[in-house]
Amino acid sequence: MAETGGLYFLPLGGSGEIGMNLNLYGYGPEENRKWIMVDCGVTFGDLSTPGIDLIMPDPDFIEERAHDLLAIVLTHAHEDHMGAVAHLWERFRCPIYATPFTAWLMVDRLKEKGLEKEAIVNVVPLDGQIKLGPFDISFVTLTHSIPEPNGLAIRTPEGLILHTGDWKIDSDPQIGEVTDVSALTALGEEGVLAMVCDSTNVFTKGESGSEAGVRKNLIELVGELKGRVAIASFASNVARMESAIVAAEANGRRVCLAGRSMHRMAAAAKAVGLLKDAKPFIDEDDAAAFPAEKILYLCTGSQGEPRAALSRVARGDHRAINLTTGDTVIFSSRVIPGNEAGIFELQNRLAERGVEIITERDRHIHVSGHPCRDELRQMYAWVKPRIAIPVHGERRHLVEHAAFAKSLQVPHALPGRNGDMIRITKDGASVVDEVKSGRLYMDGNLLSEAEGSGIRERRSMAFAGHVTVAMVIDGQGGLVSGPDVRVLGLPETRELTEDHWYDLIADTAESAFDRLKHRARRDEAQVEEMVRRAVRGELNRIWGKKPQVDIMVLTA
Repeated sequence: MAETGGLYFLPLGGSGEIGMNLNLYGYGPEENRKWIMVDCGVTFGDLSTPGIDLIMPDPDFIEERAHDLLAIVLTHAHEDHMGAVAHLWERFRCPIYATPFTAWLMVDRLKEKGLEKEAIVNVVPLDGQIKLGPFDISFVTLTHSIPEPNGLAIRTPEGLILHTGDWKIDSDPQIGEVTDVSALTALGEEGVLAMVCDSTNVFTKGESGSEAGVRKNLIELVGELKGRVAIASFASNVARMESAIVAAEANGRRVCLAGRSMHRMAAAAKAVGLLKDAKPFIDEDDAAAFPAEKILYLCTGSQGEPRAALSRVARGDHRAINLTTGDTVIFSSRVIPGNEAGIFELQNRLAERGVEIITERDRHIHVSGHPCRDELRQMYAWVKPRIAIPVHGERRHLVEHAAFAKSLQVPHALPGRNGDMIRITKDGASVVDEVKSGRLYMDGNLLSEAEGSGIRERRSMAFAGHVTVAMVIDGQGGLVSGPDVRVLGLPETRELTEDHWYDLIADTAESAFDRLKHRARRDEAQVEEMVRRAVRGELNRIWGKKPQVDIMVLTA
């Protein structure tokens, strides 16, 4: 008997990592299955991906089925949930749905790609509903570290799914509405088949804390400080932006925004009616003329991003902002794992300039936007799902979340992986197939698959440098010119100067060529391989490392 239905969940990003979220829900038989995409985000390159700024999920699976993709539905406006849409939309060419704040930012990103007239962004009101084929979707207001975070109640013929997106429980978020507890408990009474839920802070006991406490402490802290004050925070945290503004104005300071993302987020917030009580921001050029104790800079760059405003200030190459002895930088943010080196380098540069540094370790000036264990426990009590599917976490987070859900008497829990095709039924959830998942790298202006990005070669060059040897041979296999040597990244010592390396490599290459039989010398490919092996082996013998070695043999 042919399959007539079937509900499927397929993560292509965000399950096994924090960031780069891309989730698919499918309903129907394989030959006529309709899909929706929930979020489509990026993560950022690091030392392991030299030259790569943005990384996003490989959407090959759903690109092949784009005719059955009904829409992209965005839960909120963080880059790890919406940052890939503008880069990938032309592969899908489907409608986009989002609440007002997220929609404003989405349109702004599409404009950068020249797609704002082609890609239709449908604005959904808070607590709104949309119908997409077999999916009846209700937006549920939650709290997070950005305006308008939404859970999605996805009703299907198979049952009701709650996709939480990113969330926390904050009874006093300062901006936006509180968590819609009545909607969540109503879903629980209706019967939630599965909850697909944020796992970021599953190892952290207690609660994440309220923005109200951060605001109170920032007001007190700024009041204690003399000189110029800069607050570094995530630009998307508009509540924190407002807390910094309130702290400044309560202490007789005006606010200057520093960094493109700060200006973009402030514009988005004002477009939807937020930040309406704040005084106009001071332009960077005008701020320099203010007395030191009358200005507060709100800066991007809390994670040590080299091109962000605060990094330029720390290097002393910001065109308008100068911080020095007597000034203070407040890091109202957490250290994202993997960013430690960049953040500490930034803070050391600031310290060299005589700037005082205050972080969340010194004062209570940051709270997480993700649920800790007590908040997870409360969410499960409200929603009462039959199945828990943890997402938004590394593998250890997902496994722990599944175990925690089972301890809360959730009957079924499945920690999936990117690429797992998970079928959801009233009897539980199971992985029924595995599809291609991977990563795409934004390399300058080019978007390439990870396997073809040249990253392996870049890592090799970063580790052990690069050597090029050029040789010219004649038709009889005689060496006409060379070896001509070029090196990059080789170390120099008292004994091994640059000239010594050049001579050593040239001698090794010529000796390898001389050892070849006469017939082999006329075979360019054979000459290249034998010389390459000899040069690489000799460098490894002396140095203990094998650089990249390219041999170019030309026939005169």
